[in-house]
Amino acid sequence: MTLRVLIAVTHLLGAGHLTRAAALARAFAAKEHETTLVSGGTPARLADLGGAELVQLPPLRTVGTDFKTLLDENLQPVDQSYLDQRRALLLDTLHRTRPDILITELFPFGRRVLADEFLALIESARALKPRPLVLCSIRDILVAPTKAERIEQAHERIRHRYDAILVHGDPSLVPLEASWPVDKRIRPHIRYTGYVDENEGPVPEGHRHGIVVSGGSSAASLPLYRAVLEAAHLVPERPWRILVGRGVSEEDFQTLQDNAPAHAVVERARPDFRTLLASAQISISQAGYNTVVDLLRCGVRSVLVPFEAGHETEQRLRAERLKGLGLAEIVSEDELSGTLLAKAIRQGLSRRLSTPPPIIIDGARQSVAIAENLILSRPALHSAIDWAPLNTALKRAKDQGCALRFWWRDDDAVADSPALDRLLSLAWRYNAGIGLAVIPSSLQGSLAPRLADECSAFALVHGWSHDNHAPPETKKAEFGAHRPAETMVAEARRALQVARAHLGAKLLPVFVPPWNRISPELIPHLPRLGFTGLSTFTDRNVASPAEALLQINTHVDPIDWRGSRSAVKPEQMIAGLVAAIDRRVAGEADRNEPIGFLTHHRVHDEVIWTLSERLIAYLAARDIYFLRPDACFGMETGSHLRSNGI
Repeated sequence: MTLRVLIAVTHLLGAGHLTRAAALARAFAAKEHETTLVSGGTPARLADLGGAELVQLPPLRTVGTDFKTLLDENLQPVDQSYLDQRRALLLDTLHRTRPDILITELFPFGRRVLADEFLALIESARALKPRPLVLCSIRDILVAPTKAERIEQAHERIRHRYDAILVHGDPSLVPLEASWPVDKRIRPHIRYTGYVDENEGPVPEGHRHGIVVSGGSSAASLPLYRAVLEAAHLVPERPWRILVGRGVSEEDFQTLQDNAPAHAVVERARPDFRTLLASAQISISQAGYNTVVDLLRCGVRSVLVPFEAGHETEQRLRAERLKGLGLAEIVSEDELSGTLLAKAIRQGLSRRLSTPPPIIIDGARQSVAIAENLILSRPALHSAIDWAPLNTALKRAKDQGCALRFWWRDDDAVADSPALDRLLSLAWRYNAGIGLAVIPSSLQGSLAPRLADECSAFALVHGWSHDNHAPPETKKAEFGAHRPAETMVAEARRALQVARAHLGAKLLPVFVPPWNRISPELIPHLPRLGFTGLSTFTDRNVASPAEALLQINTHVDPIDWRGSRSAVKPEQMIAGLVAAIDRRVAGEADRNEPIGFLTHHRVHDEVIWTLSERLIAYLAARDIYFLRPDACFGMETGSHLRSNGI
């Protein structure tokens, strides 16, 4: 599969946005996709783009944090004619390349001053046939507007114009919610890629000595360089190497060199920065995106001076996260001095070197994989699915007076995660109840608070540890007939106790055996252990499997487990639903048992997500909603339910 990819970026201050976009372009080109990178900022030196094409628009830049005043290369304000030239070249590039994937860097979460340009690009792209996938590419931390209407505007643009948001970060370090008010409308769009490392080669190893200073590519780091020179005079016992970005003028650069002590080398930024950093005892820098990726890769002690002019909060938040991990000292920009820097350096050197956490840093490759999966899911998304057999089955049930109900179970939940967010957002969007079969032995503390405000989502007990105890060459089972009953009873008891301790009122005492297999010998014990429900995968018998135990099973699974492990063909899923309906109409199955839809959010690819949503949307359009699991199992809390009749 060869795709055409267009990435549009305009960096206005430093070059971090361009560097990250260039890394994405290289990654797409490395997979032999025809990639074009359009840059609208000041031309910058870029590493080899690996076959990607670079298109330079008439450049724009800003001075300091005044992002409203757009300047040309000569620092002169631009007029409408200049902006029109940019737009014309941008749209010409779009129509020449006719991309399958369009990626806008930062917009619509930022670059509002260029909204007309970006919106013209997006609307022109959406008019192409076939329409390209439209993605937004953002760093781990954003700066949210102070005005609520601007946040609302960004969300509306995402909802109506974008297919997904590529968040180039790791939620275990900084979730997007830490800097931006994510709501349920945009949450399903979010795809975490991990951090994008522009230099994916191995980190050199060597003896650590000396102090390395870096300040990014813009002149905004001049105050840092000046304070660093003061600190260098106070810490003469170690060699210093001070790397100055190209955004600093030659005059200022020469002044820095003139003021440097003999043990400090002041030079322009070098392509071997990663090597220098890996051999340093300590690093002094701001807390920009690319710098922090470098620090995480090299595992070097650091002193961070986050850029905070103009009420910027991005670098401060990132610096605080690293400090919390024991990886950095912080010196506030408004208190910056050589004396404080020297003190922070000595504190950092006196502390034990911490091991960086296992943060995902192959964000460029992951971005490509996510985009490819989104493309692969589009045939299921846009091609016509033949719903006629299901339409006919529903009408037949209605004509026969067979009132159908549906419910939704998702297996293997253990913690809050982007995939769980997406699952719960999907359920919320379609007013669907959902039962999460949780694995008690693996439960993490993040799950309970995530479920707390989800009034239609409840947890069920998914065995104990989801371990297979079946003999070789037999079907997998944790609670199969091959284990002693007393052992399984003890594990089931423990499972309910642990799950209840974690989840409280959000847990329903419903037992869901892993792989949907359970020994008949165990079932009679479940009620006395405290279970009131049981769920497997097949039509239940009309008779209850045990006194005081209500069985409600699942019947349709969108995953091709024995083949591709992606989605089954839509017609196969529809045939399963039709068969379940017809068995109830014919009296071959218990009409009172809701038809169960079974998913596994932790293993979904884009094709599975898309097919699942299409089914849920199809049913919701016909006023058929998935029951809340507490209502299914007779434990309803009294909250209002929509009608689930046909």
